[in-house]
Amino acid sequence: MFKNYLKIAWRNLIKDKTNTGLNVVGLSIAFAVVILLGMAAMFQLSYDGFHTNVDSIYKVVRTEQTPKGPKAGTVQPAPLAPALYAEVPGVKGIARCAEDGTLALYNDKEVNMDIIWVDQEFFSMFSFPILNGNDKNPLENLNSVVVTKDGANKLFGSTDVIGKTFNLLVNGQETPFTVSAIADNILPQSNLDFQIAARFESHNEYNESKEAWDRQYHAVYVELDEGMTASVFEKSSEPFIDLHYEEGINRLKRDGATADENGRFINLKLVPLKDVHFAKFKNGFVEVSRSRPYLIFGIALLILFIACVNYINMSIAKTAKRLKEIGMRKTLGAQKQQLFFQFWSESLFVFLLSITIGVVLSAVFLNDFKSMFNTQISSELLLSPVFLVGLLLTVLVITMLVGGYPALLMSRLGTIQSLKGKLESSGSNKVRNVLMVFQFGIAILMIVGTLVLWGQIDYMRNKHLGFDKEQVVSFPLNGKRNSHDMVELLRDELSGNPDIISVSGSDSNLGLGKDGGRSSSGIGFEYKGRIVMTNFLVVNHEYIQTLGLNVVAGRSFESAGDSLGVVINEAMAKELGEQNPLVSQLEIDDGVFYPVYGVVKDYNFTDLDREIAPMTFFMSRQQNLTYGFVKVSPANMANSFAAIESAWKKLEPNAEFLGSFVDENIDRTFKQEKTTAKMIASGSIIAILLSCMGLFAMSLLIVSQRTKEIGIRKVVGASVTSITYILTKDFLKLVLIAFVIASPIAWWAMREWLQNYAYKIELSIWYFVAAGALALIIAFLTIGTRTVRAARANPVKSLRTE
Repeated sequence: MFKNYLKIAWRNLIKDKTNTGLNVVGLSIAFAVVILLGMAAMFQLSYDGFHTNVDSIYKVVRTEQTPKGPKAGTVQPAPLAPALYAEVPGVKGIARCAEDGTLALYNDKEVNMDIIWVDQEFFSMFSFPILNGNDKNPLENLNSVVVTKDGANKLFGSTDVIGKTFNLLVNGQETPFTVSAIADNILPQSNLDFQIAARFESHNEYNESKEAWDRQYHAVYVELDEGMTASVFEKSSEPFIDLHYEEGINRLKRDGATADENGRFINLKLVPLKDVHFAKFKNGFVEVSRSRPYLIFGIALLILFIACVNYINMSIAKTAKRLKEIGMRKTLGAQKQQLFFQFWSESLFVFLLSITIGVVLSAVFLNDFKSMFNTQISSELLLSPVFLVGLLLTVLVITMLVGGYPALLMSRLGTIQSLKGKLESSGSNKVRNVLMVFQFGIAILMIVGTLVLWGQIDYMRNKHLGFDKEQVVSFPLNGKRNSHDMVELLRDELSGNPDIISVSGSDSNLGLGKDGGRSSSGIGFEYKGRIVMTNFLVVNHEYIQTLGLNVVAGRSFESAGDSLGVVINEAMAKELGEQNPLVSQLEIDDGVFYPVYGVVKDYNFTDLDREIAPMTFFMSRQQNLTYGFVKVSPANMANSFAAIESAWKKLEPNAEFLGSFVDENIDRTFKQEKTTAKMIASGSIIAILLSCMGLFAMSLLIVSQRTKEIGIRKVVGASVTSITYILTKDFLKLVLIAFVIASPIAWWAMREWLQNYAYKIELSIWYFVAAGALALIIAFLTIGTRTVRAARANPVKSLRTE
């Protein structure tokens, strides 16, 4: 019996090649998209899930109730971790982690590598597999380091390096370290990324800050005892906070801060390790949001929904062609369940073929997908049990529901009704219309999202940020030389080039450079009886000139001898509250006061999702510069870049030059937005394509059903235009209804998304008009090609008997 179902199903599918082909193509594309997007979403959701103790490891966050509202931060002081371990019950393990870049030296080789400075317990808490060497306690000694496979090959050219000694540049001095273990390469789903792991006590700031509770520069992770919960630990830590942060709490009270609902001014919060990748600090609180992977899932399901709607609509529309077949089968004794399985088996054929093609397409386009959407998914994820089970369940549910509904509808038709060849179609037409409204509503929603996202990206890319980003080259000062000396040597080397305007440096980059590093520093100090917080930037004396910052009061740094004063931005001047900020004396160091030389106009030194914060520029040779900046003339920019690279290689022949223009750095900070926009844009194109495929198939069926009507209308004098209008108006009405429904939803969604940015575009009505018009034009072109052809056909052919 089942064999007979399959044989007849195959014959019916082959008989109607056009509809079968459209269904298979649409579903295959949808399944391929679902597989690729599903893998991308699962990759995002799998961050840090590979650690064995992931459920008991947390990142420590300190929250403060400042006079301006709550503030949360992940950087902690060096004495916090050991004190927390000793004084608060429930801590099984604790590790400080300071991620950084370092220069590693072995023989004549100099290599820039990613390093993490951690406590001894780090490798017992986190599951970074040790492949060779001391796997019990790899950081037992202060000079011991763990090197990953990639790191070992990069530095030594081999992984057989246990016991070998090399140097790291620490505080400008070459310090020897010994390889005690080789770790496996870090998985891309890890928030902690390194090539070398060294003891925290060897960090260049440790000796000066190991007892300083007001100097924060690293993260802290805790592993809780079994049975200890995060909420209980947070409550238990309150006496600890009151003891060690007593001075800070008193300052907050003095400065007018308001306590939280529990009457507290400083708290420790624990963020689960599996939530760290999704944690954001918004409005002073830690917010965990998995909206991006869920958005990816949502796009995949919407596209699959459109393809399934196409299948349902085409299956229902084909029912009219098969009424006599159904009637004859019932006359010959076929039962409802037999008819159901007959029609459902056709759906089963289509879905099995489609999912097979979809899997092949996803494998073929996997590398293109990874490159386009900047993801590191692999084919291994496709073969994971969780993904396979999820995919099989999805196919099973879709086959039962999407294939089952038309089969159920056809199997319930009456015998006499079927033999007459007449179908009471008002109910099925309503279902078809509702589903088509959903289809085009989804497409319009995604088109609006694409237009708004690209509009915001274009706005951020072209917004004047308050500094010269097109003519400035930035590069990490990653060589052996002292950073201040290197800037001076570069200035001397490039002084004869007329296209080089100025050379400077700072301890932070603008945007995201080729090295991928981003950092910021902040300090707080007493000013007239209250604490003032500011971002803090160590610069060379030509920095303000090089970046083209606008001095609005006083003066800039004029020479290296101006290190006894500071320059501030307008936001910092407002923070000081002085009518004339140039009279201010800032006690940045204990007992040492620095006059304010000048005020620069506010500029966006961080991403555009944040307001401009106070900034203080400071010159000190005791603190290293980490990035160099060279301003070039607009003419011969390519030659100027080559000259900078040549000068660098002359001065630092063994260090890689990673220069890029600042506007390129700024553009890299939009990477996530651009990826999301590409994803939604691609989804919009596929959604429109699939919707149009369904619309085209429906127009074919409806034209074939109304062939005689078209012939009669032409005989009595109807024009091609009027017939085309009659055949298309119902479909275009559905698109307009979809636009009316989708527009308010799109407006709300885009308004909420734009709230994440301090600087954003206006949500213009033209985004929605453009999306609706585009959907309407595409729908008309899809239907019109077939309807115009039908309207122009010879009526004699239409009126011939069957």
